[in-house]
Amino acid sequence: MPKAFTPKVITANALLEGDAVWLTEDDRWSRDIADAELITDEAHADLRLIEAQARAGEIVGPYLADAKSGERGPEPTHFREEFRTRGPSNYPHGKQAG
Repeated sequence: MPKAFTPKVITANALLEGDAVWLTEDDRWSRDIADAELITDEAHADLRLIEAQARAGEIVGPYLADAKSGERGPEPTHFREEFRTRGPSNYPHGKQAG
């Protein structure tokens, strides 16, 4: 039996900066997961992923990531995605500078 679809966000890495980014409902790439479009329909998720993959001049490695609705917007449900929201881990810069 196939696993039930759970809510997703589309994430990738910005092509030039390498930052983790999330696709918003209005087709922008945001560096804040709370701005991401939370997708609850599997067919819509597949379509949005195809659209994201066509934007190779902006991002690399788009994929669907599990998420849940939070107070400010989508929140990650997996450690990997939580880690990506904090920015690069090699040294303090960007999101980690503060």
